Amino acid sequence: MSTESEVGELLRRRGWRAAFTVAGRVEAWAALVDSVERGYHDDVYEYTNDLYCRNWLHEAWLLLDEHIVQLWTPQIRAVDDRYRAATVYDDGQALDRFHRLPGPDLWWWRRHPRLLTGDLGRSLRSAGAVGTDDDE
Repeated sequence: MSTESEVGELLRRRGWRAAFTVAGRVEAWAALVDSVERGYHDDVYEYTNDLYCRNWLHEAWLLLDEHIVQLWTPQIRAVDDRYRAATVYDDGQALDRFHRLPGPDLWWWRRHPRLLTGDLGRSLRSAGAVGTDDDE
């Protein structure tokens, strides 16, 4: 187990573009969920890129000291719950048309926004996603 800065640097060496922090990735995850709740307006490729903030947290959790995990887990679970409420489970069928799905333990890749708006909504609907259409 390691400190937050050690884990950030280790993950950067493994291919992440920066030595991220837990706080920064939790903030990015919460910002994405805020956007999904309101209606995500960027395209599907930006959306899949944005999902990686949650991937980073998943990877970091396997490496971080237990006290850091215990400190942040309630906040991450709360954001996860908001994401589940704002999305529809489709086992990743819609997103898989645009991005190779990671393993099944990365559950957030197997859901898509309930509110299908903008470019993302058009792309996901073209891939068979069903949700609420708020473009009108």
